[in-house]
Amino acid sequence: MRVSFHGAAGEVTGSMHLVEVANKRILLDCGLFQGRREDARRKNVDWPTDCDALDAVVLSHAHIDHAGRLPLLVRKGYRGPIYCTSATRDLSAVMLPDSGHIQESDALFLKKRGVDIEPLYTAADAGHVAELMRPLPYEEMHELVPGVTVSFHEAGHILGSASVVLTIDAAGRTRRIVFSGDVGRNGLPIIKDPAPPALPEPADALIVESTYAGRVHESLQESSDLMAKYVNAVASRGGKIFIPAFAVGRTQEILYELHRLARDSRIPDVPIYVDSPLAVNATDAFRKHTEDFDRRESLVRDRRDIFAVPNAHYVRSVEESKALNTMHGPAVIIAASGMAESGRILHHLRNGLGSHRNLVLIVGWQGSNTLGNRLREGAREVRIFGEEVAVRAEVQTLAGYSAHGDKNDLGAWVKGLGPAPRRAFAVHGEAGLQPMAALLKDAGVPDVAIPELHQAFEL
Repeated sequence: MRVSFHGAAGEVTGSMHLVEVANKRILLDCGLFQGRREDARRKNVDWPTDCDALDAVVLSHAHIDHAGRLPLLVRKGYRGPIYCTSATRDLSAVMLPDSGHIQESDALFLKKRGVDIEPLYTAADAGHVAELMRPLPYEEMHELVPGVTVSFHEAGHILGSASVVLTIDAAGRTRRIVFSGDVGRNGLPIIKDPAPPALPEPADALIVESTYAGRVHESLQESSDLMAKYVNAVASRGGKIFIPAFAVGRTQEILYELHRLARDSRIPDVPIYVDSPLAVNATDAFRKHTEDFDRRESLVRDRRDIFAVPNAHYVRSVEESKALNTMHGPAVIIAASGMAESGRILHHLRNGLGSHRNLVLIVGWQGSNTLGNRLREGAREVRIFGEEVAVRAEVQTLAGYSAHGDKNDLGAWVKGLGPAPRRAFAVHGEAGLQPMAALLKDAGVPDVAIPELHQAFEL
């Protein structure tokens, strides 16, 4: 057996790991690299393997850094199965065409400025991915190729997210490779808590994410209290709250939180706008998969539609979005992208950063070179659409809504596997990689590695 790491190796984006066993090749995730345009494109077009030689793809969840190169894989000729959960299939069906549209728009933008470049893939390419997706239920074993089975286990990260167990029967013995996917947190709203696969024997190899292995998040209750505080304060001064939010997962969590606060009369009845066609479509996909919701939560039990938030408005058209810029507050506007690098949030920030009445609320991970991170770090002037924009609005960060597990969550997840794995690889992290390696060694894993991009290991 052999495993090689072709993404999320020494960084967070581009998740892609190739498992080779008994002359079969199985790809775990097929994610898009994100970040600086030139660096990301170079990595995305540097394809690590012959697509025709792949036997199967296993997808942990629908986030673009895990699924975003699937259309490129299909464009290059792959026609095999893509295994995932049912919710992941439905979320991918709205996210990947949107990503294809962004690729086309970016290429057109650059061509107008004299840079002749083709999109990585198109919305049409992305549309073909769904034809290959084979949804599987949690906790059931399915044969991928002769001698290799797969099972999905609740990862608690976003709707449909899964940890993966590959069970290999060869040469008279059983071996297991565990891929964590992205591990969530206990107590996140809407979705179920992570449920690590309890194994009877040590896994032969563990591939585990490390995003926040070096920190402890503020509690969800702390973030809830702060959210109520900020909404009340901004509403009292007639301002707007701008929330850059990832269209899948974070938008729905923030909506749910606002619904819960309004139900408990902790915030006033301010209008809430979800200004992202992708987020609106993703919310519809959430509504289709209530079987994956956490029934222990009172709002989930008591309401048929947890996204029917009082005073919530779902904005699709450009005209409706533009009208929000001339509307007076108070209001909450949730818009993509989550790192404020593209999308409708940029228009709202350009129009709203200059007013001290307004608030920018950062609720998710921000890449080091993104507009969201510059705002988070206190920049007093930022460039948007080529213009210098003064930052007079208040900027605050709520870290408690992170969908990634922290040091304590990841430690509990590893222990939940049962006997310590024989070998582990720390991936999908930057500052968290060394802390994750230390956590794994403390958990009794004798052999821990931090792979470099394209590095391969014999198992």
